[in-house]
Amino acid sequence: MEQENATVTEAPADPRSIGEKAGRGFGWSLLGNLVMKAGSFVMGLILARLLSETDFGVYAVALAATSFVMVVKDLGIMMATIQWRGSLEEMAPTATLLNLISATTLYGVFWTIAPLYAAYAGSPEATPVVRLLTAVILVEAVTAVRSAALLRRFQQAHNSMAVLAGFAANAVVAIMLAAEGAGPFSFAWGQVVQAVVTGIIVLRIARMPFRIGFDRAIARRLLRFGIPSAAGIGLEAVLLNVGYIIVGNILGTQPLGYYLLAFNVSSWVPGLIGTAIRTVSVAGFSRLAEQESGTLSKGVQRSVPLLYSGVLPLAIIMGLLAHPLVAFLYGPKWDQASGVLRFLAVVMVVRMLTSFALDILNGQGATALTVWINVGYGLALVPAVIVGTHLQGIRGAAAGQAAASLFVALPLAVLGLRAAGVRVAPIAPALLRPSLGGLASGAAVLGVLSSLGGAPPFAVLCLGSAAGLIVYVLIVVPVDRLRSLPRMAARPRPTS
Repeated sequence: MEQENATVTEAPADPRSIGEKAGRGFGWSLLGNLVMKAGSFVMGLILARLLSETDFGVYAVALAATSFVMVVKDLGIMMATIQWRGSLEEMAPTATLLNLISATTLYGVFWTIAPLYAAYAGSPEATPVVRLLTAVILVEAVTAVRSAALLRRFQQAHNSMAVLAGFAANAVVAIMLAAEGAGPFSFAWGQVVQAVVTGIIVLRIARMPFRIGFDRAIARRLLRFGIPSAAGIGLEAVLLNVGYIIVGNILGTQPLGYYLLAFNVSSWVPGLIGTAIRTVSVAGFSRLAEQESGTLSKGVQRSVPLLYSGVLPLAIIMGLLAHPLVAFLYGPKWDQASGVLRFLAVVMVVRMLTSFALDILNGQGATALTVWINVGYGLALVPAVIVGTHLQGIRGAAAGQAAASLFVALPLAVLGLRAAGVRVAPIAPALLRPSLGGLASGAAVLGVLSSLGGAPPFAVLCLGSAAGLIVYVLIVVPVDRLRSLPRMAARPRPTS
């Protein structure tokens, strides 16, 4: 009976219905992320004035550890829940038990090795911060299956409300503690409070009874998908944060603070758009993979050019206007982060594309390929960042990361999609027009920079961004689409 229950599958959904649900889910997730990122931006400005560069460096060490444990804490059970073929109510008790066991074990390991990890990262004082911040996985272990159920059902509106409530609590706690002189602990306590508040709300709105049980057949299915998925995403998190460890070990906490600030700025777009995409992409591509042959490839061929076209101009503006951007937002003392940001803008584009490719592979069930892609990327990334840091400090570390991302990670992602049966060749022609638009946009931004000279950073930032975006839109967006905008804006809306 256990085996029979474990193999019950849901009727495949219509591709158009999947697209509509995913579109609505993406919209809600994007809105929630936009509000949260705006709040994070304001909170970052406040904390940058209350805390020192060294405080940011200590937090960066703890954040790198937390970023890793957050994605491997459940052995990929959450991702397996999102793409589960069958009844969630039947698999939830087993999934919850596996989550609790894996997260508790992992936290015990990190509590033990925290001193060694912090010392290797060049910041022994980060040990208690690491131990506190990684405790969020214990809360996530209780709520992960319920969060996955919301995402699987494309109920991103409910999930976004829970996350925003948690972030509001985080902001209040972190700012109050920073004002009282808590240093990097202000970050850590804020994150723990956020996890607790978000978790309580998710448990209420998911409407799934909290039960613990064990079904061997269900556990095998969960782990067969989850372990390779967790390994791939865990490697992705390690590679995303490996720069923190290398820079801290070689240069110390103050240069690491500059590096962290630049990395945080470069993560605005992945954090806003990329996170919103990830909340729907695995579930969406999983449903498309169930359809007739070729449906998944068509979905990928439509979505990748849209993602590239949306991210490219933001990266160009961010990289070329790095100095006025950092000077206006954070003040002159953070100017060293500007040179780092130029290279991390390249990483941002590649990161968005490769993460999307990994989501496609996870949705299709090709989780082993995600592991090999990240292994190959890591073999190039780590030596590139080490050599770059020794040669050019934090700017060299960012340059090494950009080179490894562009010349290793991206080609491996393309090969991985091809190996999984996704037709990627038709994507290339659709990327030509955005690429040409990006070149013209960059030239426009450089023209503004050269003509304004010593103008105030805010003026350079506004004029340079406007010039770059206008040129890009005029080249990339079709003329008939631009001409239709006034008619669409003037079209009367139906009244309820």
